[in-house]
Amino acid sequence: MDSLFVELISSTLNISGKSIHNTLVLFGEGATVPFIARYRKEKTGSLDEVQIADIKKEFDKLNALVKRKETIISAIKEQGKLDPSLKSKIEDCWDSLLLEDIYLPFKKKQKTKATVAKESGLEPLANFIYQQRRGDLFSEAQKFVSSKVKTEEDALQGARYIIAEWFSEQGEIREQLRDLFKRHAIIESKVVKSKKEQAAKFKQYFELSERLDRIPSHRFLAMLRGESEGFLRIKIGIDHERTQHVLERRLIKYRNSDTGDQLAETINDALKRLLYPSISNEFRKGAKEKADKEAIDVFVKNLKQLLLAAPLGSKNILALDPGFKTGCKVVLLNVNGELVHNDTIFPHPPQSDYQKSVDSISKLVSKFKVEAFAIGNGTAGKETYQFIKSIKLENNPEVFFVNESGASIYSASKIAREEFPDKDVTVRGAVSIGRRLMDPLAELVKIDPKSIGVGQYQHDVNQSMLKESLDATVVSCVNAVGINLNTASEHILQYVSGLGPTLAKNIIEYRSEIGAFTERKELMKVPRMGKKAFEQASGFLRIRDGKNVLDNTGVHPESYTVVKKMAKSKSLEMEQLIRDTEAIKTLDLNKFVTNDVGLPTLKDIQKELLRPGLDPRGEARAFQFSNTINSISDLSLGMILPGVVNNLTKFGAFVDIGIKESGMVHISEIANRFIKDPAEELQLNQEVQVKVIDIDKERARVSLSIKQAL
Repeated sequence: MDSLFVELISSTLNISGKSIHNTLVLFGEGATVPFIARYRKEKTGSLDEVQIADIKKEFDKLNALVKRKETIISAIKEQGKLDPSLKSKIEDCWDSLLLEDIYLPFKKKQKTKATVAKESGLEPLANFIYQQRRGDLFSEAQKFVSSKVKTEEDALQGARYIIAEWFSEQGEIREQLRDLFKRHAIIESKVVKSKKEQAAKFKQYFELSERLDRIPSHRFLAMLRGESEGFLRIKIGIDHERTQHVLERRLIKYRNSDTGDQLAETINDALKRLLYPSISNEFRKGAKEKADKEAIDVFVKNLKQLLLAAPLGSKNILALDPGFKTGCKVVLLNVNGELVHNDTIFPHPPQSDYQKSVDSISKLVSKFKVEAFAIGNGTAGKETYQFIKSIKLENNPEVFFVNESGASIYSASKIAREEFPDKDVTVRGAVSIGRRLMDPLAELVKIDPKSIGVGQYQHDVNQSMLKESLDATVVSCVNAVGINLNTASEHILQYVSGLGPTLAKNIIEYRSEIGAFTERKELMKVPRMGKKAFEQASGFLRIRDGKNVLDNTGVHPESYTVVKKMAKSKSLEMEQLIRDTEAIKTLDLNKFVTNDVGLPTLKDIQKELLRPGLDPRGEARAFQFSNTINSISDLSLGMILPGVVNNLTKFGAFVDIGIKESGMVHISEIANRFIKDPAEELQLNQEVQVKVIDIDKERARVSLSIKQAL
């Protein structure tokens, strides 16, 4: 392991060099982030998944920078301009911007004003001005008048072009300009006058000017969207007079001289034509990356909360995808989430076949011992909820509203077609709604996270960075929960540490041919399941009622011998120990410390023994919306209503109040104190009381307040 890499990463992330070195070694051995975080705490110093992933990102960045250095050195060498000093300067540079500054003078250029001037032989005159030599400048310029350079002024102009390019390629000048941008850059947006009427949704950005380092990420992304749609023009810049003055003081020795005047004019040209566009683009790119990261972080937090939402568990569920004209699609799912029956009822206008719909639901509940209803929260959702609640049913099944965002994406997907080739998209959508209630994680992994409907500006951010972050979040959630090896679908298994699509498919095929797994070590019989994949995956897979009681816990098979020693220390069998809470709590963990197993792992084992097979997500419970509110027309100012947070952004929260439109709670209306982020006070699926403070029926927008409802 390159010690310099470790030192650089340690400096960037403020993590000990030893932890970084060991983490990189583990990555080199093929370990995954969840595995390292969960089962190699002694090696990493108990780093969490975020820190471990950051180490990998920084390591990859450094490797990319090394490759870029090699490319630059090779390119300069080909030009015959690489000397030992320059090579050393490149090799010692670990800042990508400064590296590009070093390379800039050697980059192959298309024909520029400066190259044309050089071809006309004006470089000596440029040197005369640049070095601010004594003598008659205009007599000197006269020497360069030729068939190519018609006048003395043409000669001076060409020389200025050459010097301007020199200025723009000087790393010290670029760094000084960056410093000025960092401290004083302003972002301005203006409406495209010819499109003012069509640009109404961007009205707040028609004439906006703000410090670039203070603009919120959501506002910056909104401005960029306005620009991409052709409604806004955006400019990032600094005060020109101040910048001109700063560079003149740096570059002009003799201010009241002919060469000084030429240099002042050159600085003005270099700034406007070469430096501002280049540095402005750098800062625009940097601001975009920062805004993307913040937006993606919001999305990741929301997605994590959504994926880890409490499941109802294995129950017979009647799921409904509500509708008016096309009716409500009804599906019956058994305890394994398998489709048993599907139908369509028409309890609402225009058909209003109420009694037939009641009879249909009642028969299904009785025949299949339905334990819960799952109702999609889209169009006709509230009306369908009230319809079901109005029916007197056996065993009084609980009624749940289910967020159906993305269900239509799933229903039209290849996965859905493979699962239900003979069913139409509406039936598949209803199945997805029911399964979301049963196990949100298992169902939502089938849908592109961008389609789930949480986050902000997900279509405007860097898509590869978004995908990488969201995929990592899904992997983290799947492995945090632990997956039932005998019921898991192929889609969720591929996110388990160490598996992937091929092994996930092989597990399903093995399970279909041989039957249910009875112990974890049986995984080694699955085709292409090597020792490394088994090591990475086995701790995250669960076997209910298997041969070994530890197979239903997060204890890794490599630690089973440790548990046996723990049981022996209490004169118990392993099966007895796991049922004896007091014995587990009173274990002296220090007795079991070895060179390979330390207290962090032993504490994790103790926790797992105390809660074998426990789902960390808790249990789902039904939420009751207001019975009197069915649409935006039923709202009035000042109403206090129950709601559920269904999205969080940097500027506020969206709350489902039981109508088609989610209400918006601005960040200033969340708490009776200043907060920088709604996530400080709220989380997804949190139940809240809200007050209606504004209703815009024309634009179908509702403004709410949490603090005013307290």
